[in-house]
Amino acid sequence: MKIGLVGLGRMGRAMHGRLAACGCEVTAWDRDAGAMKAAAQERVRLAESPRAVAAASDIVISIITEDHGVRSVYRGKNGFLSGDVTGKLFIEMSTLQPMTGRELAPIVEAAGARLVESPVLGSIPTVREGKLFALVGGRAEDLERARPVLGKLTRKIAHMGPNGAGYAMKLAVNLGLAAFIQATAESLALGQREGLDLRQMLDVLSEAPTANSWFARKKGLLMGEPDDITLDIKTMRKDITSVVATGALNGAGLPLSAGVLASLSAAVAQGWGDKDIGELARFFREQMGQDFR
Repeated sequence: MKIGLVGLGRMGRAMHGRLAACGCEVTAWDRDAGAMKAAAQERVRLAESPRAVAAASDIVISIITEDHGVRSVYRGKNGFLSGDVTGKLFIEMSTLQPMTGRELAPIVEAAGARLVESPVLGSIPTVREGKLFALVGGRAEDLERARPVLGKLTRKIAHMGPNGAGYAMKLAVNLGLAAFIQATAESLALGQREGLDLRQMLDVLSEAPTANSWFARKKGLLMGEPDDITLDIKTMRKDITSVVATGALNGAGLPLSAGVLASLSAAVAQGWGDKDIGELARFFREQMGQDFR
């Protein structure tokens, strides 16, 4: 199976490794020269542009950071749609705004191809194990064509509805996660100001009604131990920006989202953007308080 892959960040590289291990022939590209150089050293088959990736592939995956970048990959100079894409299937796996999915799908169809969106739940280890959870938006028949590829990366596929629905579900999930992380950060900051021991607080919170799988995986990081970055603060900030923008467009009141966005923006402004989202708790304790003593 000839698969194209555009986006060689942490998730993209992990997806490439998983697909290659499953016997797929993968052709890849990234707009970042450093990512391309690193991929070349790993003997990844590279193309010179998104257009060239599409030309070499039957099914093309894109996983890019943000909406503008995705639009450029599809519609820009040497983008996917600058060449003949008749009969091809695009699987867009970035976390985008729902309106972007609804914008791109008819443009891709007008070029003779099809587009399904499939943002995923999971992190780097989940990719390597093929246990992501795909949230798909698009036509049912296009999802059926995508299943052989998505099946190599996922443990579960949920068809959420038409284009835009997959992105909407992913934003809803990430909002819940971001709100939980902020609540945890504030809880730990409050407890520390009251003289509580950090480890003891984490032990209690791990058995509280709010305990979840993210907390269990990140307990060591919250304690100050080194850990791999699964999702960085600046990317979560981008996602919550998309949440607020989508809510504003639809007339949904999202005051909690605005507060979380302010906290993430403060962390990015202070140079914490490349740190794991779990580090927001330490940012709160070190940067967001006042000393009344």
